[in-house]
Amino acid sequence: MKSCYVFTDKNLAHLQEIIATKFKKVEIFKIIPDENDKNNLINSNEKEFFLKFIDKFDEVKAKSDFVIVVGCDGFSVFGKSELNLKLARNLNAPVFDENASELRALNLNSKLLITDKIDEILNYQADIITPFKFQSLLLKRAKVANKTVILPESDDERILKAAHIVLEKDAANIILLGLEDEISKKAAACGLNLSKAKMIDPEQNELTGEFAKKIYDLRKHKGVDEAKANMLAKDKIYFATMLIHEGIADALVSGATMSTANTIRPALQIIKTKPNVSVVSGAFFMALEEEILLFADCAVTPNPSADELASITLSSAQTASAFGLNPKIAMLSYSTADSGSGADVEFVKEAAKKASELDVNLKIAAPIQFDAAVDLSVASKKMPNSEVAGHANVFIFPNLNCGNICYKAVQRSANALAVGPILQGLKKPVNDLSRGCLVEDVVNTILISAIQAGE
Repeated sequence: MKSCYVFTDKNLAHLQEIIATKFKKVEIFKIIPDENDKNNLINSNEKEFFLKFIDKFDEVKAKSDFVIVVGCDGFSVFGKSELNLKLARNLNAPVFDENASELRALNLNSKLLITDKIDEILNYQADIITPFKFQSLLLKRAKVANKTVILPESDDERILKAAHIVLEKDAANIILLGLEDEISKKAAACGLNLSKAKMIDPEQNELTGEFAKKIYDLRKHKGVDEAKANMLAKDKIYFATMLIHEGIADALVSGATMSTANTIRPALQIIKTKPNVSVVSGAFFMALEEEILLFADCAVTPNPSADELASITLSSAQTASAFGLNPKIAMLSYSTADSGSGADVEFVKEAAKKASELDVNLKIAAPIQFDAAVDLSVASKKMPNSEVAGHANVFIFPNLNCGNICYKAVQRSANALAVGPILQGLKKPVNDLSRGCLVEDVVNTILISAIQAGE
């Protein structure tokens, strides 16, 4: 299915007539913002504005062979051209306009095609994914997955607000741990509707005794006695982990009020890692203005061995594939190919060799510098025969120090949406939140977890 974007109704009938010779069902989709849409932009709520039109466009696209999108007049802080160009990027619809040269000047660093030639529109192939488009895709995929996500930290207002949003959008089923009366009172005070959520108190529940016996059986070889198992079964994070282990729920999201170690430890003890995975790692989806990248490990393993870095590479490729990316992996170093030497370079080379042995189909460039991984002109000089160099979308850092610094630098300096950390390598989805997370971060992590559970 193809589409294009035009700024006005001028010559629309002529354009439609030409396109109709190539496609059977051609639809017109006009961008007509109402007062609420305008208020969203005026009040800096761009997300709701763009998500609305992405959803409407997708509905039309699903029933058509070709969609001609007609732009709108600008308003608020946007001029006509700026608003329509941003809409075109979010819809991944090339722009057809008689003033193409003027519009290209406003769009210098964009992959979006702007032209006055119809044949270029019909052959357009670029795949632009904006942060808003990525969030729309997450929401749609989570709805299809229809999984149950546990949120143990019901005492945190951000968690309750995120649960309200997810339930309101029917994106996942939610289990909240804690006393139902206390959760309901807090929700009511915040104006939240959590009537669709299931609420369980781990300390007074028919499952607690059963979970205590199973924790004892699973951990007695590590010195856990029955008294300790009984105590752990009443702990929110252990209780939540057992719900996952027993298949009563599908995924767990935690970390708003507790450390990463407290979230991961029960999962490592009870759920355990996938076969052929030697280490759990944390990846971030970095949603840039027009593309999605995956960075790992940015959250868990400080100094991986070559075997562990190879395992992280394999897990990252699987995560990328699960979310619709064709993984082209850059294993990063201060050297590209044979341009440098040293223990750190040899370490990346060894890890790349081991990763390729784990999966011979992986597309890897290693070792490679970041500029050669993303810039075709640099890649042509430093690694000219690589199908990955210049095109990489999965970036493997040699250690946690590099990964964590880089993702935060990109997030803050490029105004990128960082979605994660996504914990990789566990048999079932358990995902960690930052204690400084925003409600939007919690929502995105719930959606990611539901999608992972559906894979």
